[in-house]
Amino acid sequence: MTGHRPSVAVLDYGSGNLRSAERALERAGADVAVTADTSAALAADGLVVPGVGAFAACMAGLLAVRGEQVIDRRLAGGRPVLGICVGMQILFAEGIEHGVHTQGCGQWPGRVERLTAPVLPHMGWNTVLAPPESVLFAGIGAGERFYFVHSYAATALPLPASPYMTAPLVTRATHGEPFIAAVENGPLMATQFHPEKSGDAGAALLANWLETLR
Repeated sequence: MTGHRPSVAVLDYGSGNLRSAERALERAGADVAVTADTSAALAADGLVVPGVGAFAACMAGLLAVRGEQVIDRRLAGGRPVLGICVGMQILFAEGIEHGVHTQGCGQWPGRVERLTAPVLPHMGWNTVLAPPESVLFAGIGAGERFYFVHSYAATALPLPASPYMTAPLVTRATHGEPFIAAVENGPLMATQFHPEKSGDAGAALLANWLETLR
């Protein structure tokens, strides 16, 4: 590759360990700005939407900086967005926590709910099952583990088959029950795990994502 370092904006809307994401993306080869500024988030080659904690709190923070509009406008132009952890969950239609339904960004149908598992949160290293044509997991061995911290997840992406669009690539993992660990859907990609905390495997995944920005 040429020396071009893609520009990445990490959306700062009051949620997430932004510094670890910033450092991991820089190490993977990006020029990174942590920002809440709409124009900067729109202008960057790639946008990363992090998120930790509660779905409802993340959505409230996102709406406060008009982050859902930024995501929408980028995707309308085919410009890459990567959601991480709750930053992935809020891309779905809704989240349900303690009986409370919160509307998400609605980029994908489906809902985020509490996992049915003997131990929550699901915290630690887990293998994933990625489709062979995956871009994010290209060159990453099937036995590699990624770092998860969550009690909630989407278990289905109920998009009807359509001749007009390519079906998203869904990567799964299991903790108590199978759940969605990553989605690749054209310019919109997301991981339930934290690639920035997943060692060499996470670094390889971030480098694969940066390649899609070039």
